Amino acid sequence: MSKNFTSWPSGKLPKKFQRPELDQIKALGYNWEDPRDVVDIFEKKVAEFAGAKFGIAVDCCTHGVFLSMKYLQYTGAMTTGHYITIPDRTYVSIAQQVIHAGMRIDFEDVAWSGVYQLKPFPIWDGATRWRKGMYNGGFHVASFQLKKRVPIGRGGMILTNDAEAYRWLKKASYDGRDLNVSQWEDDYEIMGWHYYMTPEDAARGIMLMDQVGDVTEDCGDHNSYKPLSTRTIFRNLNG
Repeated sequence: MSKNFTSWPSGKLPKKFQRPELDQIKALGYNWEDPRDVVDIFEKKVAEFAGAKFGIAVDCCTHGVFLSMKYLQYTGAMTTGHYITIPDRTYVSIAQQVIHAGMRIDFEDVAWSGVYQLKPFPIWDGATRWRKGMYNGGFHVASFQLKKRVPIGRGGMILTNDAEAYRWLKKASYDGRDLNVSQWEDDYEIMGWHYYMTPEDAARGIMLMDQVGDVTEDCGDHNSYKPLSTRTIFRNLNG
């Protein structure tokens, strides 16, 4: 190790090396004590904008779709090995998550814009749609990737009206943890994934939302992608 290497005690990173977003939203009038409160503020802000009761912030839309499938498997509404139909022309990560979740794929040559369903399940990939009232039920997953309308750089949000799903997904997205309990005391009731959104990214999302209008045009549709069914990893995948 270089003799010039410098380390700091946990939580003692010098101010000049810290990201500025948390201080910036305080200066704008947003009040928080624990940085994780900022994630809660962002979740509520997006849910209210979209017309949903709950929002679960995650590190990307792709993982939001995956967690939505895992929740439906947890409840028994989705059975491993069954088919999910998605557009042939969409981003590759969604097809990959279907497989990673233990499901099988049917590709459908269909036109879509902004949002599409993972049929027949109530999961909607809304990565390229951002407009007030965009939530129409089920699990609608938004994206905050760099090319999207709220370009945090990375991030996603699962929107739902289901209180039980909200509680499960909050834990599942943060290593199975109950964030209202110390990690030293938590009994870890469910297996989770390391898919949470950082407070700094949530703060950036809050500031960006305050600058974005209520209605924007979709930033992607079927014409944005080439067919997946002809790609090597998906060809004859279902045997």
